[in-house]
Amino acid sequence: MAIKTFTTGEVLTAADTNTYLANSGLVYVTSATIGTAVSSVTVSNCFSATYDHYRIIISGGVASTQNNLGLQLSGITGSVYNQLGYYQLWGSSTRFDYAGTSTNVIACDCSATAYIADVELKNPFASLRKFGNTMSQSTNNQYSMPFYINSTTSATGFTLTTGSGTLTGGTIIVYGYRKA
Repeated sequence: MAIKTFTTGEVLTAADTNTYLANSGLVYVTSATIGTAVSSVTVSNCFSATYDHYRIIISGGVASTQNNLGLQLSGITGSVYNQLGYYQLWGSSTRFDYAGTSTNVIACDCSATAYIADVELKNPFASLRKFGNTMSQSTNNQYSMPFYINSTTSATGFTLTTGSGTLTGGTIIVYGYRKA
């Protein structure tokens, strides 16, 4: 569909607005607020056949201790979460490589001052293997870690769990990529 160009003084009709919004690429699905001193947060019923691919933004909270925040899809358990990538200390030229298989993927390195993560997730609802990438930063580190989930189980949500300590505050926002 061609992109409509509006001119100064032109009346914006409901049809124009609805057409534009219906064809936008990234669509808000849901959000969740992280509570006070919690060790896990579950976001349910956010994946469906409406979208194939998703973006999850985690930001605005603090952790009681520096630790990794793991992401596990609903209904997918066991050591099927494969991840590799690297992390680097701020202000250092030394890069550390990471590769591992676990029961979740590292979504974020949390620090006691603040954390933020961007998770790209492909095929969580489809009966296909899942893959994606996590990018995050904390006070001390920056991460870039692609992952592969060796499961064809359909997931409708996910849980974030701290490796140690607790989380307080922050928001999780889930967006879907509109199908062409």
